[in-house]
Amino acid sequence: MQRTVSVVAPLCFRLQAQLLVQSRQLSCVQDVLHRTPLYDFHLAHGGKMVAFAGWSLPVQYRDSHVDSHLHTRRHCSLFDVSHMLQTKIFGCDRVKLMESLVVGDIAELKPNQGILSLFTNEAGGILDDLIVTNTSEGHLYVVSNAGCWDKDLALMQDKVKEFQSRGSDVGLEVVDNALLALQGPTAVQVLQAGVTDDLRKLPFMTSAVMDVFGVSGCRVTRCGYTGEDGVEISVPAVGAVHLATALLKNPEVKLAGLATRDSLRLEAGLCLYGNDIDEHTTPVEGSLSWTLGKRRRTTMDFPGAKIIVPQLKGEVQKRRVGLVCEGAPMRAHSPVLSTEGAVIGTVTSGCPSPSLKKNVAMGYVPFKYSRPGTQLLVEVRRKQQMAVVSKMPFVPTNYYTLK
Repeated sequence: MQRTVSVVAPLCFRLQAQLLVQSRQLSCVQDVLHRTPLYDFHLAHGGKMVAFAGWSLPVQYRDSHVDSHLHTRRHCSLFDVSHMLQTKIFGCDRVKLMESLVVGDIAELKPNQGILSLFTNEAGGILDDLIVTNTSEGHLYVVSNAGCWDKDLALMQDKVKEFQSRGSDVGLEVVDNALLALQGPTAVQVLQAGVTDDLRKLPFMTSAVMDVFGVSGCRVTRCGYTGEDGVEISVPAVGAVHLATALLKNPEVKLAGLATRDSLRLEAGLCLYGNDIDEHTTPVEGSLSWTLGKRRRTTMDFPGAKIIVPQLKGEVQKRRVGLVCEGAPMRAHSPVLSTEGAVIGTVTSGCPSPSLKKNVAMGYVPFKYSRPGTQLLVEVRRKQQMAVVSKMPFVPTNYYTLK
């Protein structure tokens, strides 16, 4: 355990330092930071609050980052992700509207089924990643990133106005709910005690509206950002503290913050928008070709299709890959080099892996260097060290699917 702490502790310290610098920079305008309905709850439970994407959020609680990370992998943790943008798209033409913005096949979704999709631009770049659920209540439920809140909302609102000007039946509503993520192998067991629905019938990427520990009107979606089984619960803001308190009464559950969420998602090979994917990255370059619906590839009627679809059959200039190395941990912006010493790419996210006790990262390299097992070099603290291209996820995922 001491070895694990010595290897991994710098991640939390550095992430905290980065976020705390941002927080200090904004200290004179703290009133501009948004607060989730759980802000006071976090303070009462020892949360160390920092500025993140315009919100005041906990980076860590009383437990160490390593302990919190491993607790999630072995038990379950509760994350406040209320900063995410939640919207409803309604009207008879809601599917056509969403398909005019994203690469996924929304029309094929069954009631209460969801998919991860991408907003793209005409150049094929990724504007954001998002989850779209086709609810049985007659609307699309959309969750996208807080860091892209203004951009995503403007994108959808402008498209709604465009459709309405043509006489289409469509509308948009921002959902003013809190969003809690309960993640880990015992998450559903914990949640089952507070609901009457049989959660064994709720597989990965499906959702249902239900009462949760006495709070009515909660949408429970079996998904998450950790690679573990778990749920995200969209809960009316007035019931958020009650729900969080009820969940924490179970000793399996501990609170977790941004540092833990970041290392968990990286072990799972999941992208952080703005780091690993952005407007200058196509889905194919970002190793996200699987998000492109089969029908959409044929119809080529999504933004950037003329750029993206041909890339599926040819080589791209760069590709997102996983990297593993010994020695000093790789960090975002660390140069990636060929074994001859030429700079060929860059790391976009990196940290010591608490689960694997080795350093993991993702980054971009030219296509010819993207095969798993390829030996490369990374430059860390002005020193070169060996790295190997690795398949992702680094830690196997444990999503729940019906047998």
